[in-house]
Amino acid sequence: MMPATVAIQGFAGSFHELAARDYFGPGPQLRPCTSFEAVVASVLDGAADAALMAIENSLVGSILSNLLLLERAALRVSGEVYLPIRQQLLTLPGTTLAEVRAVHSHPMALRQCQEFWRRYPQWQLVETDDTGRSAELLAQTQAPGVAVVAGRHAARAFGLAVLAPDIHDDPLNYTRFLVLERLQPGREVPDANKASLYFHAPHTPGGLAQVLTQLASHGLNLTKLQSCPRPGEPWRYGFHADVEFDEPAQFRAAVQELPALSRFLRVLGTYRRGSLAGSRLEM
Repeated sequence: MMPATVAIQGFAGSFHELAARDYFGPGPQLRPCTSFEAVVASVLDGAADAALMAIENSLVGSILSNLLLLERAALRVSGEVYLPIRQQLLTLPGTTLAEVRAVHSHPMALRQCQEFWRRYPQWQLVETDDTGRSAELLAQTQAPGVAVVAGRHAARAFGLAVLAPDIHDDPLNYTRFLVLERLQPGREVPDANKASLYFHAPHTPGGLAQVLTQLASHGLNLTKLQSCPRPGEPWRYGFHADVEFDEPAQFRAAVQELPALSRFLRVLGTYRRGSLAGSRLEM
C-alpha cells in the first residue's frame, strides 16, 4: 500500500526530496523535518505513514547517528534507494568566484567536496541543516558573497545559478537511503532479497568471525558491516550488517541459527535491494 505521507529530513530542493520521489513517485505528501530524530518520531507517533532516511554515502561512509536511531526505534526497514549525488556550487545570478566569501550547506554535502575546497582556503564553510533549505534562504535573503552546495533541482526551484558544476570528489557519488515503516507483525515485503541486521557478537576471540561464517554458510552475501559503540558499555560494540540472498528461505535458516552465536540479534527488516542504475529523475 502506498503511504499517504512520507517524512524526510530536509525541505524542498533537498536530496531527500529527490530520493523520496524516486522511490514513491508523486503521490505521497512529503513531511519535511529538521532532524533525523524528528523523521523517526513522525513515523512512531503516526504523523507520517513512512519515512526515508539517509544511512550512508559512498564518499564519507555511514551516518552512525542514524544507525543508532535504527537500533532504538520500533521501526522496520522496508526498502532502500541509491541516489546518485551531484553537488553544485550555487550562487545568486551574476556572482563570480572572486566574490564568494562563505559556502553554506549540510555537513555531509560539504564533506563530499574536499578537493574543491582546497582550491579556495579563504572561503568559510558554514554547516546548515539542509541543502535545499540553504538554497531557499540564499534566494530569500539575497546575501552577497554567499554560495551554497546543493543539486541542480534546487537551483531550478529557487532561481539560483550554477557557478561551479559537479564539485563532489568522485563522479560515482551515491547516497543510500532506507525506507522505514512502523513495526507490523507478520507483514513482509514480497520477493525480499536483502536484509538489515543488528547484533552483538560474543566478546571472545573469533566471536564475530563465527557469526559471519554462519551467514556465509547459508549463501548470504555480506554487503555491509559497521561497528557502533554500545552506550553504557565502554569498548563494547554492536554490529550492523546487510546481507543479500537469492531466496528468503536462505535468510530464515541463517537467522534461526544466529541466536546461538550472538548475544543479541534483531532483524531490522527484509526488503528488495535497490539499484545503482541511477535516479529516474533529472538531477
